[in-house]
Amino acid sequence: MTAHEAMERLQGVLAHLWMVRTFLKHADEIQEDEELLAIPRTLFDYVRAVEPAAQRNDAKEYLHRIRGKLPKLRRVAEVLQTEHRRVSSHTNFEMAALSLTASVRQIEEILAQVSTPGG
Repeated sequence: MTAHEAMERLQGVLAHLWMVRTFLKHADEIQEDEELLAIPRTLFDYVRAVEPAAQRNDAKEYLHRIRGKLPKLRRVAEVLQTEHRRVSSHTNFEMAALSLTASVRQIEEILAQVSTPGG
């Protein structure tokens, strides 16, 4: 897969992250929980960090940024997966955690398929 193909596929995954972010940002259940509030903030930062490179169609910079922030994304996915039941057992939270974890896995799989690192 070329860097540009990877960027195109990753944009679709980032759309999923944005929807998880939106749900969590507006979830009353987490408004007093700083640990969980960090998740939508991190998702916002992750998606917006690559936006300028996407707008310039700069796949090399895009992939550099998406790789660089991936460890932080992994951490918040783990937090949501392990902590969401503490605030709510509702299916919405379970699905948000599953979606975030699956998105991280997809990002990793796409990055592993890029034919040349960053380019």
